[in-house]
Amino acid sequence: MTAAGAHVPRKRFGQHFLHDPGILKRIVESVAPRPGERLVEIGPGEGALTLPLLQAARKLTAIELDRDLIVPLRARAAGVGELEILNADVLDVDFTALAAGAPLRLVGNLPYNISTPILFHCLAHAAAIVDMHFMLQKEVVERMAAGPGSKTYGRLSVMLQLRAEVEPLFRVPPGAFRPPPKVDSAVVRVVPLPSEALPRADAGTLDAIVRAAFGQRRKTIANAVSGIAGPADLAAAGIDPRARAEQLAPQAFVVLAQHIGPVA
Repeated sequence: MTAAGAHVPRKRFGQHFLHDPGILKRIVESVAPRPGERLVEIGPGEGALTLPLLQAARKLTAIELDRDLIVPLRARAAGVGELEILNADVLDVDFTALAAGAPLRLVGNLPYNISTPILFHCLAHAAAIVDMHFMLQKEVVERMAAGPGSKTYGRLSVMLQLRAEVEPLFRVPPGAFRPPPKVDSAVVRVVPLPSEALPRADAGTLDAIVRAAFGQRRKTIANAVSGIAGPADLAAAGIDPRARAEQLAPQAFVVLAQHIGPVA
């Protein structure tokens, strides 16, 4: 049952409110916020994580799509610290503009139905982000951190690992939420790589290759990317044409993209 006066979680927003004190404590300890840092929380909900973060950082920006949560959240934060609330869809937020030259630290219990688009949106602004601590579906975190040869290794693994360090932190059971999700969750730390470590290849070409390679996992890499790269390209990149996408390290896709150049 929902307590009298409590917000009823909305399915269309993918709302599952974290309430477990032990898990909340572990997240705050993992983030280790300090006064003066630009902390941004995605989807603060009822403020269970917002308040301890705000207490430690003294200032925090929260991005909340559900306007019904904003007034109660602002009331709970009164006297704790300086809370700025943006009523917006996180996918519409320009993190680079929000940072305004002072890099951000992102934290959030992400809606599982759009977690991957949010991850890629954040990475598009990686130069303005110090790190990210996100709660996600455990299966997604496993895919994010998977290495070549793993059944969970795929497009998400490659594209994330080429732009950031991915560190799974700990599992979170369904009972830690209201209402409980039907899956296990996990907290992950994502740290964008410095600009000099980023792939030196055309971004569009790299994305096209990785999409094609993992779009037909059972095919050999030669067949999967045949519309983009030919046998000579694979040979120049040192890739066995009989290999499958899940056998290739992230850097192999970069080398292939470098040999192909921009794709129309």
